[in-house]
Amino acid sequence: MRYAVFVSIDCGASASSIDENSITWVGDDSYVKSGESYVVQTLGEVAHVATTLRVFTTNKKNCYSIKVDEGDRVLVRATFNYGNYDKKSSPPNFDLLFNGNLWVNVPGYNSSLLFETIYTVKGDSVSICVAQTYPNQFPFISALEVRSLNTSMYRHVDPNYPLLLSKRVAFGTNQTLRFPDDTYDRIWQKTAMAEGLNKVKSDTSMITVDVEDHPPKSVIQSGIVSANLSTYIILLPTLATVEIPIYINTYFSEVSKLNLTQKRSFEMYINYNSTTTSPIIPPYKSVLEMVTTGINASASTQFVLIPSNDSTLPPLINAMEAFFIGSELTDGTNAKDVDALTLLQKSFEQLQESSGDPCLPSPYTWDWVACNSDPRPRVTALYLNGLGLSGTLPDLSSMDALQKIYLQNNNFTDEVPEFLGSFPKLTELNLANNKFSGTIPVSVSQRKDLKLNISGNPGIADTSPATPTPPSSASNTQTKSLVLVLLGAILQTYIFCWIIVGL
Repeated sequence: MRYAVFVSIDCGASASSIDENSITWVGDDSYVKSGESYVVQTLGEVAHVATTLRVFTTNKKNCYSIKVDEGDRVLVRATFNYGNYDKKSSPPNFDLLFNGNLWVNVPGYNSSLLFETIYTVKGDSVSICVAQTYPNQFPFISALEVRSLNTSMYRHVDPNYPLLLSKRVAFGTNQTLRFPDDTYDRIWQKTAMAEGLNKVKSDTSMITVDVEDHPPKSVIQSGIVSANLSTYIILLPTLATVEIPIYINTYFSEVSKLNLTQKRSFEMYINYNSTTTSPIIPPYKSVLEMVTTGINASASTQFVLIPSNDSTLPPLINAMEAFFIGSELTDGTNAKDVDALTLLQKSFEQLQESSGDPCLPSPYTWDWVACNSDPRPRVTALYLNGLGLSGTLPDLSSMDALQKIYLQNNNFTDEVPEFLGSFPKLTELNLANNKFSGTIPVSVSQRKDLKLNISGNPGIADTSPATPTPPSSASNTQTKSLVLVLLGAILQTYIFCWIIVGL
């Protein structure tokens, strides 16, 4: 049995609440360790959960973490409502990230913004972060939602790529639909009616929805049709100004039982090219889903439903979902480094505000690490100096790509750990101004390629080679006497030899 996730976080709120859709919202204190809560100054027509927000004034990025099963297919939705909370009438611009990937730039708008993505999680958690992009423009978030999906849903895209929602529309409905109508809590927006189109409603409630992406029955029961055979339905999926890969689901269900003289048959054309090998014929009491992908499209691309030559009825459509296909998902920072950093955070409370992927996306690394540019980055430096850390270091020997370790100006105690000499690429190790004691491990002290600083640790024994002790004054006197005796003996021998030779 897979663990189903249905989490609704009211960011900045301290209490739980239940909304008009019977969704339970919880405060965010248990999901994030940083930031400050605010209440918006201008309400407008926003949901209750958008009246509070959490603002982050420290760290490069600040993240929420929600536990899921590894390999889960999830829908994640983030809402932002500035609401002039700071009374400055200046909404910030910042980046939104997910699991080490750039999601979108959140522009500085006064209006409420909502972003949604669907992707397969590579680890065991959903990590959603906001990252500061400009000085004094502090990121914030109003609401965060995570929903588990069936792993077979939206399966016509490589699981290494995310779907970024552009539009989800329920044609013909008079209100926005979501949970409990949609078990997966997708939000189906109502849409304005264009000229030449009519709303229609199914004459039966006995509709079997057995297509792979499971649209709710209430969405399928309504739709729009062209006023006549000479009027086409032009779909507007709200795409980017440049061509990018897209993924579009369209749903069709006949609204009444046709007699033998009636036929509804049409094709979808993209820029005047048919996308179907056979005409679309909406079934009665069931649903036809059509997936369009494997193509690039932009805002100038035309999507048109045109009746077949033998059709007696105009085109009909009930619902549409349009996505961009995002960049390939990262595998994240090397697992050995992540595990070691987690151990380090468990040991020191001062490090626990850092969350999300330690290295990705660049440049939003944790404030106290540096990383290389490998596809799965390695941590190359630890900047733990001056953070008020005390106690002993946990074993970090698995971080074998480390080149620099700065531990100075803290209160580390006990002996210098032996593992600090095990890093093959280490060139700098600064242990200055701590409370280390004992001796420096030979694996550290005898590294000729290592720049080592141990100053300011009075408890560390001096392990430098001993300097020869100068002889005492008494020894000097004895040495002088011995020299005089030897010199006298030499002179006597020399005189004796001279006398003999003289003879």
